[in-house]
Amino acid sequence: MSFRDGRWHLFVPVPGLVSRWPVHHFPPGAVVPTAAERSRALNTLGFVFTNGTGWGWEEDAEEPGDDTSPVRLLASTAVRWADGDGR
Repeated sequence: MSFRDGRWHLFVPVPGLVSRWPVHHFPPGAVVPTAAERSRALNTLGFVFTNGTGWGWEEDAEEPGDDTSPVRLLASTAVRWADGDGR
């Protein structure tokens, strides 16, 4: 999950092209979607949590090594396909 262009985006990296990753775009706004909203978005994309509903958060500078660069806030959690298929 990341914040870019004024909105939060939840995506699930899967094998293959990035353009085919499942993605959910939350409505514009800087408020972090709640854990329940993120869970519903994952379910809508066909995924469920594998190890509880906890998320890890990390900062990443848009320009590595530049402490004046805007920061990207990224969140991650472990998921699996809801149908257990593994696709």
